[in-house]
Amino acid sequence: MQPPENGLIASFLDEEKLPDSFAEIIASWYQPLAAQLTDMHKNLGRPLIVGINGAQGTGKSTLAKFLSLMLKQQQLRVANLSLDDFYLDSNQRGQLAREIHPLLATRGVPGTHDLELAEQILQALADPHSDEQILLPRFDKAIDEPKPQSEWDPIDLPVDVVLLEGWFVGLQPQVQESLNTPVNSLETDEDSSGTWRHYVNKQLFSYQTLFHQIDYLVMLKPPSFDCVYQWRSLQEQKLAANAGLAGTKVMDQPALDRFIQHFERLTRHCLESLPNQSDLVFYLDPEHQIFKSHPPLH
Repeated sequence: MQPPENGLIASFLDEEKLPDSFAEIIASWYQPLAAQLTDMHKNLGRPLIVGINGAQGTGKSTLAKFLSLMLKQQQLRVANLSLDDFYLDSNQRGQLAREIHPLLATRGVPGTHDLELAEQILQALADPHSDEQILLPRFDKAIDEPKPQSEWDPIDLPVDVVLLEGWFVGLQPQVQESLNTPVNSLETDEDSSGTWRHYVNKQLFSYQTLFHQIDYLVMLKPPSFDCVYQWRSLQEQKLAANAGLAGTKVMDQPALDRFIQHFERLTRHCLESLPNQSDLVFYLDPEHQIFKSHPPLH
């Protein structure tokens, strides 16, 4: 009979449709991190808030799910959150598009989240004395809308660990001078005045209150933005395969090409700035494999 932990890992690989070889990444990197976080919580005396940063397709959701699984095995109460779950609905983004800039109709960048709700939820989760039940918001990317409250996840407080993952979690705004030059055709053709990118950068200042609550920031660092593009394409293919419903908003290749350009500026900013600001960096190779961490986990 397999040890319980091995059985859990096998089930996890099956549920996440991951190859058996992924067990090596789990053993070498994910499990040592889970053990480290368990030790950190013991010495804290309050909920440990862990940020997980990773560009699209880097595996941050997979990491968060596994950490949640392992920490729960240690009898810890875990809240698993994604910044994506706080996206504004299409009507709210449409209003931003009309009032500020058309590109704000597309979810993703700072300014397209319900930041007030995110701060309320994180504040509640960080309270070691609360004994209420709250609902964790969820977003349906296949239809590009928040799920109704009836489909949010209830969680009893207090919790021991909060996992907050997102593609720009922990990121600080760019310096103004760097906003002057477009980074791709989307900015050249559809934001020639710079209104959109200046607005997005200004909004990023407002997220710092949320990010300052993070105790420990983990970054999954891809080798380049080109890899991010390739991996995000694979992600969309999986979403299309899982959706299989009329009325879904899964993107074809031209739509995806344009969509990813919305993220390019700040993704490149993450790749340049966050390795020096994170508590732990997992370095990924072009085959999506972790090949080292800094600092070392062993």
